[in-house]
Amino acid sequence: MQNTQNKFQYPETRKVDTVDTYFGKDVADPYRWLEDDNSTETAEWVAAQNDLTQAYLNKIPFRQQLNERLTEIWNYPKYRAPFKRGNRYFFYKNNGMQNQDVLYMMDQPNDELQLLLDPNTLSEDGTVALSDISVSKDGKFLAYSTSSGGSDWNEIHVMEIETKKKLQDHIKWVKFSAIAWKDDGFFYSAYNEPSEEDMLSGQNRFHKIFYHQLGNSQQEDHLIYSNSDEPLRNFHAYLTEDEKFLIVSITESTSGNALYASSIDGLNKIELKKIADGFDFEYSVIDHIGDELIIQTNHNAPRGKLIKVDFNQPEEKNWIDLVPEKEEILEAATIAGGKLYVQYLKDASNRAYFYDLNGDFVQELELPGIGTITEFNGTKDDNLAFYSFTSFTTPSSIYTYDIATNTSELYKASELNFNTEGFVAKQEFFESKDGTRVPMFIVHKEGLELDGNNPAILYGYGGFNISLTPGFSISRAVFLEQGGIYVMVNLRGGGEYGEAWHEAGMKMNKQNVFDDFIYAAKYLIREQYTSSERLAIAGGSNGGLLVGTAMTQEPDLFKVAIPIVGVLDMLRYHNFTIGWAWASDYGRSDESEEMFRYLLGYSPLHNVKEGVSYPATLAITADHDDRVVPAHTFKFISELQAKDGGENPILVRIETKAGHGAGKPTSKQIEEATDMYSFIMYELGMKPKF
Repeated sequence: MQNTQNKFQYPETRKVDTVDTYFGKDVADPYRWLEDDNSTETAEWVAAQNDLTQAYLNKIPFRQQLNERLTEIWNYPKYRAPFKRGNRYFFYKNNGMQNQDVLYMMDQPNDELQLLLDPNTLSEDGTVALSDISVSKDGKFLAYSTSSGGSDWNEIHVMEIETKKKLQDHIKWVKFSAIAWKDDGFFYSAYNEPSEEDMLSGQNRFHKIFYHQLGNSQQEDHLIYSNSDEPLRNFHAYLTEDEKFLIVSITESTSGNALYASSIDGLNKIELKKIADGFDFEYSVIDHIGDELIIQTNHNAPRGKLIKVDFNQPEEKNWIDLVPEKEEILEAATIAGGKLYVQYLKDASNRAYFYDLNGDFVQELELPGIGTITEFNGTKDDNLAFYSFTSFTTPSSIYTYDIATNTSELYKASELNFNTEGFVAKQEFFESKDGTRVPMFIVHKEGLELDGNNPAILYGYGGFNISLTPGFSISRAVFLEQGGIYVMVNLRGGGEYGEAWHEAGMKMNKQNVFDDFIYAAKYLIREQYTSSERLAIAGGSNGGLLVGTAMTQEPDLFKVAIPIVGVLDMLRYHNFTIGWAWASDYGRSDESEEMFRYLLGYSPLHNVKEGVSYPATLAITADHDDRVVPAHTFKFISELQAKDGGENPILVRIETKAGHGAGKPTSKQIEEATDMYSFIMYELGMKPKF
């Protein structure tokens, strides 16, 4: 055993003498061996850590009651908004406790439901998930992709919808791909088959676009696009609604893309024409009107706009603004009911407007309140659309919307068995370290006393142009009903105020994100919402980096830290799977000495200090996470356990047969929520009553 200063007896973690040299500076990596996800030694380390964590969690007196309460309120029917394809409507439903949502269809919106595909039958433990579906334009065929154990790797299968017969078509090694139907086949993106040892951690290289003709084997699929000179680029194919244009988006990071298009009459007539160069701006074709492509972009418009580009004269000098940039942030757009549906973000909540096809304002979609539109599904020529709406205190409900009359009607209300009345959600603004005004949402029970003694969770993300918006959470509701405060802060690096807000938290500006988060905590303490002894912080993926950095920079500011599937080794992240694509936000340790030293200055793994008392930590990861490989968390926890000088637990929860989060079965979601919230409540000194 090691670390006798701490009351916890952590499993022994072997150290090695691995040293990397960056621009003349040696950096030790003593736990490099934990990057090998195939080794017996790593598996034994995982088992030992999980045993320690479960033994600790099992001692929490209210853990079982919390699990029962979560299970109780989780068990209600959940729906997704229907979408139309061919002459039918398709949508997902979960009866309440099904591990995976089930795909249904109906002839008309209020007709009897017809079961189409139940992914719960694909595995005994619910760990095979539907990751994407695509219905052919004529409504005859369903192509669907599945992932196993939470991995990003997908397999595509095909079903004949009328007979529900599964066809022989089977496509493997699909990743970061749409399924784009054209006639009796579809376009998809895939990699070459990886070796066994590289499957979950090896770098993803040489993406390709193929066309699969129904009835053919994968080996017969037609290669549409590849680039052997650029191994670290991704290629994404999609079509306009009427299948007239094939669109190819090329990316080499998570922001910015090149755009190509081809009119498409047959596979032998695909000639991709450059519409826009990469990789400084975002371009996405939402549809077309005649030969004019309607494109959503932030080109010379950091808050977003819609433009028209003539396919026959696509040069930038011929581009025409259709819906110019506004003060609000353009989030999504489509053509529905013969009009342009345009969704905006204002102070991190949604607004939605309709314009005619000339770009003139027609009407606003009046929403039920301040919150988030999670789906809007409409077709080009149909006046009937569906949308889902949620807020911090409102579970997701589905509405029908008549575009012609501008009227909404409730289609499916939430049947949640939880009284959301008596809770308030408000938005407040605070000044960050450099004076920047930053928004946060604060949710709690009515009548909260601001005495500085309330348990609170501060959650953030702050990266990749991703916006955090209001939404309901079952697991969070249990924390709120026990008197907790939930705070979601809209940090720089996100997309809440457009590309300028994003850039203010990128690369050499990344410290702004951590400062925003730290100053959000200080605001909550100063305003007597909570105190350092009653404050937990949480975040996932890039938000896991946020938590890891905040707890190493300001360890005394927080009582509990929950880094979830975090990017924690900032010097080596780009060496694994799709990590190279994150360099646009992070920079890379090998690009310049200045960038290396900046990353080293905040990388959580490299900033754990000997003898410091760190917050009670429950790091969460999964063995099949091939987005942010679990080695990030393994190495970070090893450093913390070896160097921590306090008495707080430093634990890791490693889920098996699960990945970065997508497709996680309901049973595993409830188990993880039970462990995370029981740990938070226990360490914050809460005594919940269920």
